[in-house]
Amino acid sequence: MKKTIKKAIVLGMVALSGSSMAQTIDSSSAHITYKKAPVTYMHPLLNLAATSLNHEKGNKAIGGNEKPVMSLQAGLAFQGGISSHFSMVSEVYYIVKGGELGSYNPLTTENGTLRLHAVEAPVLARFHFGKFHVNAGPSLAYNFGGKIKSDGTSTKVSFDGDEGLKRLEAGVQVGGGLTFRIKQKQYALDVRYAHGLTNIAHNDQLYNRNLNISVYFIQPWKSNPLAR
Repeated sequence: MKKTIKKAIVLGMVALSGSSMAQTIDSSSAHITYKKAPVTYMHPLLNLAATSLNHEKGNKAIGGNEKPVMSLQAGLAFQGGISSHFSMVSEVYYIVKGGELGSYNPLTTENGTLRLHAVEAPVLARFHFGKFHVNAGPSLAYNFGGKIKSDGTSTKVSFDGDEGLKRLEAGVQVGGGLTFRIKQKQYALDVRYAHGLTNIAHNDQLYNRNLNISVYFIQPWKSNPLAR
């Protein structure tokens, strides 16, 4: 009888000990935080951009040239996830830059609209804050063609001599956005402002500006070679 009582006491103590350990494990697991993995992906770019021309302070004769015109942007973008809070972004795309020009601008003596065909490649640092991000970095563009329309006529833009425009153009881009889900699929919204630093006119002052909004689908790579 005494042996039976002792055995029951021992079994009870073992059961209580096991229950206590299980509660401790559950309590500990409740405080475990899972670090968000860095994300690497590539996606196409196909956007409408609002582009304009700015005369800065030295060319007051260009009136109304800051009115934007809508243009096309198409290319590829790559985000390389380095950590959960930092990524590098590189892009290459075709874009139509330009804007409206007032009379006696660097190209004509009449009102007109300038369109420049360019290939541009920005490299941006992107910082992540939960579902939000901000990015900034330099860009380099090559203007390979263009036209100016004035009074119903269209004329090719010259890139030769002091009377033409410059082909190479440097700038900076800043912006931000967020990621969101629709039916279990992940998307991103990015708003970007591009500020041209190069005066593309030889004898006057003329700078490109543009604003674009991108919405794209994210398909993360299964293997991330850049993650730390």
